[in-house]
Amino acid sequence: MGTPRDDDTHDDIDDGRDETPTERADRNWNEVLQELRVLQTGTQILTGFLLALAFQPAFSDLTQAQRNIYLTLVVISALSAIIALAPVALHRVLFRQRAKAAVVMYGHAALITALFTVSVLVVGVVAFVFDVVVGTSAALWALGILSALIIVLWLVAPAAIRSRVGVGADAPGGSRR
Repeated sequence: MGTPRDDDTHDDIDDGRDETPTERADRNWNEVLQELRVLQTGTQILTGFLLALAFQPAFSDLTQAQRNIYLTLVVISALSAIIALAPVALHRVLFRQRAKAAVVMYGHAALITALFTVSVLVVGVVAFVFDVVVGTSAALWALGILSALIIVLWLVAPAAIRSRVGVGADAPGGSRR
């Protein structure tokens, strides 16, 4: 007899799919990988932009505070890349160890953490550019507006949608992953 399918009405993850726990872990891992690919592309573009700045002639015109902000952004960029790649490294280490569910959970946590670092990076890079091109006041406005936009689009809207559709372990037919 094969692995039991997701037909138990008391299953902790009642998502209406007829899949084994292994199939669910494989599907969830593929979803994590797709999201990581999107995140990594954006991070790579921002990292390339930041690294190229140091070799521009006008870089020497930056104030010490701007240089400190620049270096902080470079570190955040590297941190974002390292965090986004961590699930892939874990997957390689645990390959064929029947630990896919643990890899998926780790990947989920890394993805959430990477989203946070990328949000700081995006807002920081735009504020940095505004500071260099227009001035500190414009940079603070850009920082505030973009931070608010990220909070609304990445936290408030998903929370509102989640509460409206009743997603969760206790909701009937919820699609908790």
